[in-house]
Amino acid sequence: MTSRTISTLPTRPEDVPAAFAARFNSGDAQAVRELYEEAAAFVPESGVAVHGSAGIAAANAPFLALGLPIAVRPRHVHVSGDVALLVVDWEIGTGEAGSTATDVVRRGADGFWRYVIDSPFGAAPRPT
Repeated sequence: MTSRTISTLPTRPEDVPAAFAARFNSGDAQAVRELYEEAAAFVPESGVAVHGSAGIAAANAPFLALGLPIAVRPRHVHVSGDVALLVVDWEIGTGEAGSTATDVVRRGADGFWRYVIDSPFGAAPRPT
């Protein structure tokens, strides 16, 4: 990680959403990218996954370009060894842009948790 004043990488899977929000809200695309494994997949609203640094950066760019903060609320964290499934409600700005993410994170050899699959639109509609 570089010497920015962004939060460190998460050491617990339940901390990944907050780390993402802190980095997203900084507006630093590289800081956001550091939360993904090198070969991670990002599944945009279209449902067609993109892979790797360039694809993930391009997929996150429209959200970052809004210049609005993201708020995240983890709903479920299910852990099995070094892999976890996260279900996270999120919204950007006033809540007009939001959904429920279904994400997979993994603990790396360095002890930090990163996205393997980030699917921000990957869950059923929020309960009302």
